[in-house]
Amino acid sequence: MEKVLEVTGLTKSYKKFTALNEFNMTIEKGAIYGFVGKNGAGKTTLIRVICGLQNPTKGEYRLFGKSYKDKKDILTERHRMGAIVESPALFMDMTAVDNMKQQYLNLGLPSYEGIEELLSLVGLADTGRKKVKNFSLGMRQRLGIAVALCGNPDFVILDEPINGLDPQGIIEIRELILKLNREHGITVLISSHILGELSKLATHYGFIEGGKMIKEMTAKELEEACRKSVRMKVSDTKVLARIMEHLAVEYKIIDDNTADVYTAMNFSDLAMEFAREKCNIITMEERDEDLESFFMSLVGGTRNV
Repeated sequence: MEKVLEVTGLTKSYKKFTALNEFNMTIEKGAIYGFVGKNGAGKTTLIRVICGLQNPTKGEYRLFGKSYKDKKDILTERHRMGAIVESPALFMDMTAVDNMKQQYLNLGLPSYEGIEELLSLVGLADTGRKKVKNFSLGMRQRLGIAVALCGNPDFVILDEPINGLDPQGIIEIRELILKLNREHGITVLISSHILGELSKLATHYGFIEGGKMIKEMTAKELEEACRKSVRMKVSDTKVLARIMEHLAVEYKIIDDNTADVYTAMNFSDLAMEFAREKCNIITMEERDEDLESFFMSLVGGTRNV
């Protein structure tokens, strides 16, 4: 699979503070990559470095296979990328069309062809002479995405695209991102605090903590990790394994006394099986992790994400 972005051992330091510490990341073509981390974990720093707004202290990243150290090649590849960093950079006293024209000029595009099509794509075709300062927050976010799409990019980076939106605005942005990915083949990196919403979009995830990538996984792998189970504490998981294999029940050993069992079972029948094997059941607890719970199990602490 073609790699749109590959980050290897990337470090970004500011005097005594290290925002990124030997950071690694891989985003494959066609992915919607959910970038998850607490405030201050390094998400926006990574995005700013990739966009060329800051230089890394050390390490490497490659866009579409080209190293950032090759200044000519990386400039060409960055033209294949659009981004919203922290918040959309919009001219509030200008219309949507004029904002788009300004971005076309910034990119050195030869004509204004495609502006109406982009505004239609994001649902802003009929805003006319209305100035951006009179737009709703959701409209501004959609215009920001339209600006990021100028130049027909293959890769779009969205930093907190649904932050502060009402439920209707969140749905609109979600549907737009899915449309860009599925119908236009655009690879998307999304940094978001709203993890429940992110789980409706992402095909891949990266979890960052303290400037380090602590885990990358696919949506399927996350679904497996978060599926319903019964966590059992027993006196001997070797006995538990033997019983579960006899019953043809899927399980996962966590440690010498703990295992997750992936099926609903009658407690009385189960207790009899364990009694025959002279193994004590200490506790049984139903588990059904969501993305937030899974993230907290990775990094610990409070839900400041």
